[in-house]
Amino acid sequence: MKTRPHFTIGTTKVAPGSRLTVDLPVSVLSDHTPVTMSAHVVHGRHDGPTLFVSGGVHGDEVIGVEIIRRLLRAPNLSKLRGTLIAVPIVNTFGFISHSRYLPDRRDLNRVFPGSEHGSLASRLAHLFMTEIVARSDLGIDLHSAAIHRTNYPQIRISPNNPRTKELAEVFGAPIVMKSPLRDGSLRAAAKEAGTDVLLYEAGEGLRFDELSIRAGLAGILRVMRHMKMVPAKGISKPKASPHFCNSSKWLRAPMGGVLRVYKADGELVRKGDLMGSVSDPFGEQEMEILAPFDGLIVGRAVMPVVNEGDAVFHLGRVESVKEAGESVDDLSAQLEDDPMFDEDEIL
Repeated sequence: MKTRPHFTIGTTKVAPGSRLTVDLPVSVLSDHTPVTMSAHVVHGRHDGPTLFVSGGVHGDEVIGVEIIRRLLRAPNLSKLRGTLIAVPIVNTFGFISHSRYLPDRRDLNRVFPGSEHGSLASRLAHLFMTEIVARSDLGIDLHSAAIHRTNYPQIRISPNNPRTKELAEVFGAPIVMKSPLRDGSLRAAAKEAGTDVLLYEAGEGLRFDELSIRAGLAGILRVMRHMKMVPAKGISKPKASPHFCNSSKWLRAPMGGVLRVYKADGELVRKGDLMGSVSDPFGEQEMEILAPFDGLIVGRAVMPVVNEGDAVFHLGRVESVKEAGESVDDLSAQLEDDPMFDEDEIL
C-alpha cells in the first residue's frame, strides 16, 4: 500500500499516523523573549481533507482554547483521515495580556491577508495565511463576544455560499447568521485564497461557559464526520435544524444609567415585548427597550452600567417565532443531555 507523504508546516515534517505540536516563530519581544504561534498537527495515515481549527484571533476570546483542547482529546482522532491543524491561540500577544488587540493596538481580524514586511499584526496574519490557510481545504474559526457581552452559540456564514450553508446545518449550532464578508477579516482573506471558513461565535470574552463549549466541540466533530475525516461512532446528529437569521439589529441604550435585562440570550421575543430598561441611579428616570420586531436574542450586554448609545441587545430577525423556538429548545436540550459529553470524556 502506498505510504502517505509527510505533512510539512514551517520547517517541520509530521509523519502519517502521528501528531506533533509545531512552534512557528512570530517575533521577539523588546526584552528578547521569543513569541511563537503554536499549531498541533494530527496527520492521519490515510488520505483526506485538511481542516484547520483556530481560536484566539482576538486574544480575550478564550473559549476557543478550551474547545480545541477537548477536540484534541477526542478518541475519534485516532482514526483520522486527512489532516487536522489546531491553533488554539493565534494572537499570543493578546492572550497573554487579556486583550482583544496586539501590542500596536491593531485588531488582527482586520488586517488579513497581511504582509511579510508590514506591521506586527500584518506579519502575524501573513504567517497564518501562508502556514495554515494555504494548506487547508476548510477552516473553522472560534470566537466569542467581546468582554461584557455574550453571544448565544451561532455559526456565521456569508450569503450566497451553498457550501458553508450546508456545513452550518451539519455543525448544528442553534442559530445560523448570514453575515457579509468584511475587508481584512480572516473569512474574507481565506475565501479570496480559495478556502471557506465557518465562524463560530459563542459565550463571553475572558470566560468559559459549558453550553458554548459543548456546542462548538459537537459542531466541529459533526463537520469532520461529514467530511469523512473521522468515524461516526459517538458523534450524534443534530435533533433539529438550526434557525437561520437573514438579518439582525443591535438595540442600543436610550440613555446612560443602570441596565436591567428581562430577556436572556437565546430567548425569543415578539414585537413590542419589554426586553430591558435603563434608569438613572436614583430611579427618577427610566426608559424601556422594546423589541422592534419578532426576533431571537443572539447576543446581549452583561455589564449593567451603560452609556447612552451602548449596544445592549443583538436581535436576529425570525419569520416564525414558534418554529425558531422549537429549533433552539431542541438543540439546547441535546447539548445538555448528549452522551457525547460524558464528564469522563471532557475533563
